[in-house]
Order: sequence, then structure tokens, then C-alpha cells
Amino acid sequence: MLGPEFLIAHGRIYSPQASRALLRRLLGEVSWQSEFVAFGRRFVLPRLQAWFADAGVHYRYSENMLEQQTWLEPLLAIKHKVEAQCGHQFNSVLLTYYRDGHDHVSWHADDERELGEAPVIASLSLGASRDFHYRHKQTQLSDSVPVHDGELLLMQPAFQQEWDHCILPQPELTAPRLNLTFRQVVMRRA
Repeated sequence: MLGPEFLIAHGRIYSPQASRALLRRLLGEVSWQSEFVAFGRRFVLPRLQAWFADAGVHYRYSENMLEQQTWLEPLLAIKHKVEAQCGHQFNSVLLTYYRDGHDHVSWHADDERELGEAPVIASLSLGASRDFHYRHKQTQLSDSVPVHDGELLLMQPAFQQEWDHCILPQPELTAPRLNLTFRQVVMRRA
């Protein structure tokens, strides 16, 4: 068990060699997005993103609809491995590419309506180690854990309800990191 009881470390599920090969392949094959639209304004993100999902699965956060891409073969293989490791099924993945230590994501919770009331999110890291920061929404108590190349973290259902998380800038880092967050989007009825 790691940090709050809703954050579980599964350890390294890819060897350094396999992780490097996946990182190189995905960086070369994925079509990345860097722009974000919120409240009618266009922003450039301090990271790159890509969204892959089963047919008909749509996801938005902060009023921004992500452009859906069709599953790539290596992503499906990773998805199956992650599902077997953590015992949950997923129908989508958000890839976040931190080009170096300047790229980051601010404090947030993945608590969008599309994810249901108690989402389970599996987070796989490829590349440079980065610190995963989390803080309690009520008490503001915070901590962090380093997430290393090839490691898998599982955010249990109550994590998004009770905790915010972020990846803060680490300007001294020059190596890239790719984070894959697998999710189960709940289909809403029309």
C-alpha cells in the first residue's frame, strides 16, 4: 500500500528495455495534441496529449472534448497487460507526454461525469521518473511518491473524490516521460 489507502502501487510491469522500446514506438506513432479550449479561449498545454478509446466512447474535461484516435496495436497490448495486473477493465486511455521537466499538469481530480461516481484509473509511467503529488481536498495534507519507468499505480474509486493530484515542474529533468492513464468511461444514455 502506498500513500492514501486509495492509491496502490503495482510496481514495475515492464523491464527498462521493454519500457524504452514502447516509449520510442509510441512517441513516433501517436498524433499529439497541444491545444486546449476552455470557456471559449484557446490555450497551449504545458504537455502533449492523445486520447484513444473504444468506438463511441467520448471524454471531455474542463469543457474540452478530446479528439478520439483508434487504438494502436501496442496500446491494446499495454491495455491488456494493465487490466490483467490490476483486475479492472478499461475502454480508453489518455496519453500525456511530458517532453522534459518543464512540462507538467496542475492540481486536479479526474472526476468528470463521464467517468462515473467512483472511477478506477490505472496510471502507467514510461521514461523519466517524476513525482506524483497528491493532497486531500478537505484537510490539504499532501505528500508525493516517485513514479519510475515501467511502474503502474492504481487509483482506487474514492481517490478522485477525496484527493487532488498533479505532476509539478522539475526543470532539472531533460528526459521525457509518457504517462498512460487507463479509464472506464461510463456511457451516458441519450
